Amino acid sequence: MQEELHIHLSVNGKAHDCPVSTRKSLADFLRQDLKLTGTHVGCEHGVCGACTVLVNHQTARACLMLAVQADGCEITTVEGLANADQTLSVLQQAFKETHALQCGFCTPGMLTTLTELLAENLNPSEEEVREAITGNLCRCTGYQPIIKAGLLAAERMRALGDEIMTPFGGPSR
Repeated sequence: MQEELHIHLSVNGKAHDCPVSTRKSLADFLRQDLKLTGTHVGCEHGVCGACTVLVNHQTARACLMLAVQADGCEITTVEGLANADQTLSVLQQAFKETHALQCGFCTPGMLTTLTELLAENLNPSEEEVREAITGNLCRCTGYQPIIKAGLLAAERMRALGDEIMTPFGGPSR
């Protein structure tokens, strides 16, 4: 018999209060219980990065984290990265323009990973973008368009200054 606990968390700005199996991963909880299927499950060992989400504004592998561990946390999935009016964020638009996605399987993890980087550093070097995405595997793009998208988004976010809001609700730094 599987034990369940009641958890309280915020996912993409929406509060959730629900029972969850103590053995269910955060990735499965997001996909199955909340129907947020943008968080992809690839290797289920934390190696590929497809399941990367933001937990309290920091990247985490949703396949390695139990949903009960997210109790009291603020989770941002790829679905929560768009602007409030559901238009593409600056980073998502840069991905589109630079063709930084092909099959799209790695894209949610890449976007959440780069969101964390750009929230901390709006002037990353190419090397810093490369370093940020080292834990995310992509089999289609060769990484170059993804790096280009990260740099383009940073440039545009710097140009917008305080007009740009981070996914975390405050002005960019």
